[in-house]
Amino acid sequence: MGTAGERRDARGKDEAGRGRRALLRYGAVGGVGAMAAPLARPGVAVADSTDRGPSERYVQGAARMKQIAGEDALATVEALEDIAPDLGRFVVEFAYGDVHARPGLDVRQRQLVTIGALTAAGDSAPQLRFHIGAALHVGLDAAQVVEVLIHLVPFTGFPRTLNALAAARTAFEERGVRIEPIEVEPGGDRYARGEDKLREVDGEHGIEVIESLNDVAPDLGRYIVEFAFGDIYSRPGLDLRQRQLVTLGGLIAFGDTAPQQKVHFNAALRVGLSPRQLIETVIQAVPYTGFPRALNAVGVVREVFKERGIHLA
Repeated sequence: MGTAGERRDARGKDEAGRGRRALLRYGAVGGVGAMAAPLARPGVAVADSTDRGPSERYVQGAARMKQIAGEDALATVEALEDIAPDLGRFVVEFAYGDVHARPGLDVRQRQLVTIGALTAAGDSAPQLRFHIGAALHVGLDAAQVVEVLIHLVPFTGFPRTLNALAAARTAFEERGVRIEPIEVEPGGDRYARGEDKLREVDGEHGIEVIESLNDVAPDLGRYIVEFAFGDIYSRPGLDLRQRQLVTLGGLIAFGDTAPQQKVHFNAALRVGLSPRQLIETVIQAVPYTGFPRALNAVGVVREVFKERGIHLA
Protein backbone atom coordinates (compact mmCIF):
# COMPACT_ATOMS: atom_id res chain seq x y z
CA MET A 1 0.00 0.00 0.00
CA GLY A 2 2.85 2.40 0.86
CA THR A 3 2.95 5.31 3.28
CA ALA A 4 0.68 8.34 3.02
CA GLY A 5 3.59 10.33 1.59
CA GLU A 6 4.29 7.68 -1.05
CA ARG A 7 0.60 7.64 -2.04
CA ARG A 8 0.63 11.44 -2.39
CA ASP A 9 3.74 11.21 -4.56
CA ALA A 10 2.09 8.57 -6.74
CA ARG A 11 -1.03 10.73 -7.14
CA GLY A 12 1.16 13.69 -8.04
CA LYS A 13 2.99 11.74 -10.71
CA ASP A 14 -0.30 10.47 -12.12
CA GLU A 15 -1.71 14.03 -12.24
CA ALA A 16 1.47 15.26 -13.93
CA GLY A 17 1.11 12.57 -16.59
CA ARG A 18 -2.52 13.48 -17.18
CA GLY A 19 -1.58 17.15 -17.34
CA ARG A 20 1.10 16.55 -19.94
CA ARG A 21 -1.28 14.46 -22.02
CA ALA A 22 -3.91 17.19 -21.76
CA LEU A 23 -1.35 19.69 -22.99
CA LEU A 24 -0.92 17.66 -26.15
CA ARG A 25 -4.57 16.64 -26.50
CA TYR A 26 -6.26 20.02 -26.09
CA GLY A 27 -3.61 22.12 -27.74
CA ALA A 28 -4.98 21.33 -31.19
CA VAL A 29 -8.48 22.57 -30.38
CA GLY A 30 -8.35 24.76 -27.31
CA GLY A 31 -5.42 27.05 -27.88
CA VAL A 32 -2.63 27.91 -25.46
CA GLY A 33 -4.92 29.56 -22.93
CA ALA A 34 -7.17 26.53 -22.70
CA MET A 35 -4.16 24.28 -22.25
CA ALA A 36 -2.79 26.28 -19.36
CA ALA A 37 -5.96 26.25 -17.25
CA PRO A 38 -6.09 22.55 -16.24
CA LEU A 39 -2.37 22.59 -15.50
CA ALA A 40 -2.45 25.48 -13.05
CA ARG A 41 -3.74 23.45 -10.11
CA PRO A 42 -1.42 23.22 -7.09
CA GLY A 43 0.63 20.06 -7.04
CA VAL A 44 0.68 19.48 -10.81
CA ALA A 45 4.26 19.26 -12.05
CA VAL A 46 5.06 20.28 -15.63
CA ALA A 47 8.20 20.71 -17.66
CA ASP A 48 9.13 24.05 -16.08
CA SER A 49 9.49 23.41 -12.35
CA THR A 50 9.30 27.15 -11.60
CA ASP A 51 5.87 27.49 -13.25
CA ARG A 52 2.62 25.65 -12.44
CA GLY A 53 1.47 26.03 -16.04
CA PRO A 54 3.10 25.00 -19.30
CA SER A 55 6.68 26.15 -19.70
CA GLU A 56 7.33 29.52 -21.31
CA ARG A 57 9.11 27.73 -24.15
CA TYR A 58 6.10 25.49 -24.72
CA VAL A 59 3.69 28.44 -24.80
CA GLN A 60 5.96 30.29 -27.20
CA GLY A 61 6.39 27.22 -29.37
CA ALA A 62 2.67 26.46 -29.46
CA ALA A 63 1.90 30.04 -30.43
CA ARG A 64 4.55 29.89 -33.16
CA MET A 65 3.15 26.62 -34.50
CA LYS A 66 -0.32 28.16 -34.71
CA GLN A 67 1.08 31.22 -36.46
CA ILE A 68 2.88 29.06 -39.00
CA ALA A 69 0.44 26.24 -39.58
CA GLY A 70 -2.95 27.32 -38.24
CA GLU A 71 -5.15 26.48 -35.28
CA ASP A 72 -4.80 22.70 -35.70
CA ALA A 73 -1.01 22.72 -35.82
CA LEU A 74 -0.57 20.95 -32.48
CA ALA A 75 -2.49 17.94 -33.75
CA THR A 76 0.83 16.84 -35.24
CA VAL A 77 2.18 16.07 -31.78
CA GLU A 78 -1.08 14.75 -30.32
CA ALA A 79 -0.47 11.32 -31.81
CA LEU A 80 2.66 10.97 -29.65
CA GLU A 81 0.89 11.18 -26.29
CA ASP A 82 0.47 7.41 -25.90
CA ILE A 83 4.05 6.48 -26.74
CA ALA A 84 6.39 9.49 -26.43
CA PRO A 85 4.70 12.56 -24.93
CA ASP A 86 8.04 14.13 -24.08
CA LEU A 87 9.04 13.90 -27.74
CA GLY A 88 5.95 15.90 -28.60
CA ARG A 89 6.96 18.46 -25.99
CA PHE A 90 10.46 18.66 -27.46
CA VAL A 91 8.99 19.32 -30.91
CA VAL A 92 7.00 22.26 -29.56
CA GLU A 93 9.61 23.64 -27.17
CA PHE A 94 12.77 23.21 -29.23
CA ALA A 95 11.79 23.20 -32.90
CA TYR A 96 9.26 26.01 -32.52
CA GLY A 97 9.79 27.69 -29.15
CA ASP A 98 13.58 27.91 -29.58
CA VAL A 99 14.37 27.69 -33.31
CA HIS A 100 11.39 28.90 -35.33
CA ALA A 101 10.86 31.82 -32.96
CA ARG A 102 14.36 33.23 -33.52
CA PRO A 103 14.85 36.54 -35.35
CA GLY A 104 16.92 36.83 -38.52
CA LEU A 105 14.68 34.95 -40.97
CA ASP A 106 10.98 35.56 -41.44
CA VAL A 107 8.38 32.78 -41.42
CA ARG A 108 8.39 32.40 -45.21
CA GLN A 109 12.18 32.18 -45.38
CA ARG A 110 12.21 29.52 -42.65
CA GLN A 111 9.73 27.41 -44.60
CA LEU A 112 11.93 27.67 -47.70
CA VAL A 113 14.91 26.29 -45.76
CA THR A 114 12.76 23.58 -44.19
CA ILE A 115 11.17 22.40 -47.43
CA GLY A 116 14.63 22.31 -49.02
CA ALA A 117 15.95 20.15 -46.17
CA LEU A 118 12.97 17.77 -46.10
CA THR A 119 12.98 17.32 -49.87
CA ALA A 120 16.67 16.46 -49.79
CA ALA A 121 16.05 13.97 -46.97
CA GLY A 122 13.81 12.10 -49.39
CA ASP A 123 11.92 10.02 -46.80
CA SER A 124 9.89 12.66 -44.96
CA ALA A 125 6.60 12.86 -46.87
CA PRO A 126 4.34 13.49 -43.83
CA GLN A 127 6.62 16.23 -42.51
CA LEU A 128 7.04 17.71 -45.98
CA ARG A 129 3.26 17.76 -46.43
CA PHE A 130 2.91 19.60 -43.09
CA HIS A 131 5.49 22.23 -44.03
CA ILE A 132 4.10 22.74 -47.51
CA GLY A 133 0.79 23.46 -45.79
CA ALA A 134 2.62 25.84 -43.46
CA ALA A 135 4.25 27.58 -46.42
CA LEU A 136 0.81 28.18 -47.90
CA HIS A 137 -0.46 29.40 -44.53
CA VAL A 138 2.28 32.04 -44.18
CA GLY A 139 1.77 33.45 -47.64
CA LEU A 140 3.67 31.47 -50.26
CA ASP A 141 1.37 30.52 -53.12
CA ALA A 142 1.07 27.05 -54.61
CA ALA A 143 3.04 27.95 -57.73
CA GLN A 144 5.93 29.18 -55.56
CA VAL A 145 5.91 25.94 -53.56
CA VAL A 146 6.15 23.95 -56.79
CA GLU A 147 8.91 26.29 -57.95
CA VAL A 148 10.85 25.48 -54.76
CA LEU A 149 10.68 21.79 -55.66
CA ILE A 150 11.68 22.38 -59.27
CA HIS A 151 14.62 24.45 -58.08
CA LEU A 152 15.90 21.50 -56.06
CA VAL A 153 16.26 19.15 -59.04
CA PRO A 154 19.92 20.02 -59.77
CA PHE A 155 20.79 19.47 -56.10
CA THR A 156 18.61 16.53 -55.02
CA GLY A 157 17.75 14.84 -58.32
CA PHE A 158 14.47 14.06 -60.07
CA PRO A 159 13.29 11.15 -57.83
CA ARG A 160 13.27 13.21 -54.63
CA THR A 161 11.62 16.12 -56.41
CA LEU A 162 8.93 13.88 -57.88
CA ASN A 163 8.25 12.38 -54.44
CA ALA A 164 8.06 15.87 -52.95
CA LEU A 165 5.69 16.95 -55.71
CA ALA A 166 3.36 14.09 -54.76
CA ALA A 167 3.37 15.40 -51.17
CA ALA A 168 2.65 18.91 -52.47
CA ARG A 169 -0.28 17.65 -54.56
CA THR A 170 -1.78 16.02 -51.45
CA ALA A 171 -1.28 19.19 -49.40
CA PHE A 172 -2.98 21.27 -52.08
CA GLU A 173 -5.93 18.86 -52.33
CA GLU A 174 -6.37 18.77 -48.55
CA ARG A 175 -6.66 22.56 -48.52
CA GLY A 176 -8.69 22.95 -51.69
CA VAL A 177 -5.87 24.95 -53.26
CA ARG A 178 -5.83 25.30 -57.02
CA ILE A 179 -2.51 25.92 -58.72
CA GLU A 180 -1.75 27.84 -61.87
CA PRO A 181 1.63 26.37 -62.82
CA ILE A 182 4.46 28.57 -63.99
CA GLU A 183 5.31 27.60 -67.56
CA VAL A 184 8.32 28.95 -69.41
CA GLU A 185 8.50 28.87 -73.18
CA PRO A 186 11.48 26.70 -74.12
CA GLY A 187 14.10 27.94 -76.49
CA GLY A 188 16.72 30.62 -76.77
CA ASP A 189 20.41 30.21 -76.14
CA ARG A 190 20.34 28.16 -72.94
CA TYR A 191 24.12 28.29 -72.49
CA ALA A 192 24.33 32.07 -72.82
CA ARG A 193 21.37 32.54 -70.51
CA GLY A 194 22.87 30.11 -67.99
CA GLU A 195 26.30 31.70 -68.13
CA ASP A 196 24.80 35.12 -67.41
CA LYS A 197 22.84 33.73 -64.48
CA LEU A 198 25.86 31.83 -63.16
CA ARG A 199 27.88 35.06 -63.13
CA GLU A 200 25.04 36.83 -61.35
CA VAL A 201 24.84 34.17 -58.65
CA ASP A 202 28.43 32.99 -58.24
CA GLY A 203 30.57 35.59 -59.97
CA GLU A 204 33.66 34.67 -61.96
CA HIS A 205 34.42 31.85 -59.54
CA GLY A 206 31.41 30.00 -60.94
CA ILE A 207 32.82 30.26 -64.44
CA GLU A 208 36.18 28.98 -63.18
CA VAL A 209 34.47 25.90 -61.70
CA ILE A 210 32.89 25.13 -65.08
CA GLU A 211 36.18 25.65 -66.91
CA SER A 212 37.94 23.30 -64.47
CA LEU A 213 35.85 20.46 -65.90
CA ASN A 214 37.00 20.99 -69.50
CA ASP A 215 39.84 18.45 -69.32
CA VAL A 216 37.78 15.60 -67.89
CA ALA A 217 34.01 16.17 -68.25
CA PRO A 218 33.24 19.19 -70.41
CA ASP A 219 29.68 18.03 -71.03
CA LEU A 220 29.05 17.98 -67.27
CA GLY A 221 30.10 21.62 -67.12
CA ARG A 222 27.81 22.40 -70.04
CA TYR A 223 24.88 20.67 -68.34
CA ILE A 224 25.45 22.71 -65.18
CA VAL A 225 25.39 25.94 -67.17
CA GLU A 226 22.50 25.03 -69.48
CA PHE A 227 20.24 23.14 -67.10
CA ALA A 228 20.99 24.30 -63.53
CA PHE A 229 21.36 27.97 -64.48
CA GLY A 230 19.90 28.39 -67.96
CA ASP A 231 16.75 26.38 -67.26
CA ILE A 232 16.26 26.35 -63.47
CA TYR A 233 17.84 29.44 -61.90
CA SER A 234 16.46 31.61 -64.71
CA ARG A 235 12.85 30.69 -64.00
CA PRO A 236 10.41 33.23 -62.50
CA GLY A 237 8.53 32.66 -59.25
CA LEU A 238 11.37 32.93 -56.74
CA ASP A 239 14.04 35.57 -56.34
CA LEU A 240 17.72 34.69 -55.96
CA ARG A 241 17.70 35.08 -52.17
CA GLN A 242 14.82 32.64 -51.89
CA ARG A 243 16.56 30.21 -54.24
CA GLN A 244 19.71 30.27 -52.15
CA LEU A 245 17.79 29.56 -48.94
CA VAL A 246 16.18 26.54 -50.62
CA THR A 247 19.53 25.38 -52.00
CA LEU A 248 21.29 25.66 -48.65
CA GLY A 249 18.51 23.80 -46.86
CA GLY A 250 18.94 20.92 -49.29
CA LEU A 251 22.74 20.89 -49.20
CA ILE A 252 22.88 20.98 -45.39
CA ALA A 253 20.46 18.05 -45.23
CA PHE A 254 22.71 15.95 -47.45
CA GLY A 255 25.59 16.52 -45.06
CA ASP A 256 28.44 15.51 -47.39
CA THR A 257 28.45 18.56 -49.64
CA ALA A 258 31.00 20.90 -48.05
CA PRO A 259 32.50 22.13 -51.37
CA GLN A 260 29.04 22.86 -52.79
CA GLN A 261 27.92 24.46 -49.53
CA LYS A 262 30.90 26.78 -49.70
CA VAL A 263 29.96 27.85 -53.23
CA HIS A 264 26.38 28.50 -52.22
CA PHE A 265 27.10 30.24 -48.92
CA ASN A 266 29.27 32.61 -50.95
CA ALA A 267 26.49 32.95 -53.52
CA ALA A 268 23.98 33.70 -50.76
CA LEU A 269 26.13 36.61 -49.58
CA ARG A 270 26.56 37.76 -53.17
CA VAL A 271 22.80 37.95 -53.82
CA GLY A 272 22.13 39.89 -50.63
CA LEU A 273 21.61 37.56 -47.69
CA SER A 274 23.45 38.75 -44.58
CA PRO A 275 26.05 36.80 -42.60
CA ARG A 276 23.56 36.53 -39.73
CA GLN A 277 20.97 35.08 -42.08
CA LEU A 278 23.43 32.40 -43.15
CA ILE A 279 23.91 31.38 -39.53
CA GLU A 280 20.14 31.40 -39.02
CA THR A 281 19.74 29.17 -42.08
CA VAL A 282 22.01 26.58 -40.49
CA ILE A 283 20.22 26.80 -37.13
CA GLN A 284 16.83 26.50 -38.85
CA ALA A 285 17.97 23.22 -40.39
CA VAL A 286 18.83 21.61 -37.04
CA PRO A 287 15.40 20.13 -36.16
CA TYR A 288 15.21 18.57 -39.63
CA THR A 289 18.80 17.48 -40.28
CA GLY A 290 20.27 17.03 -36.79
CA PHE A 291 23.22 18.67 -35.06
CA PRO A 292 26.08 16.84 -36.86
CA ARG A 293 25.08 18.13 -40.31
CA ALA A 294 24.49 21.60 -38.89
CA LEU A 295 27.90 21.61 -37.20
CA ASN A 296 29.53 20.58 -40.47
CA ALA A 297 27.75 23.45 -42.21
CA VAL A 298 28.91 25.89 -39.53
CA GLY A 299 32.48 24.82 -40.28
CA VAL A 300 31.91 25.75 -43.92
CA VAL A 301 30.36 29.09 -42.99
CA ARG A 302 33.29 29.86 -40.70
CA GLU A 303 35.69 29.24 -43.60
CA VAL A 304 33.66 31.50 -45.91
CA PHE A 305 33.58 34.28 -43.32
CA LYS A 306 37.32 33.99 -42.70
CA GLU A 307 38.12 34.26 -46.40
CA ARG A 308 35.85 37.29 -46.73
CA GLY A 309 37.06 39.00 -43.58
CA ILE A 310 33.60 38.84 -42.00
CA HIS A 311 33.50 39.11 -38.20
CA LEU A 312 30.24 38.69 -36.29
CA ALA A 313 29.98 40.68 -33.08
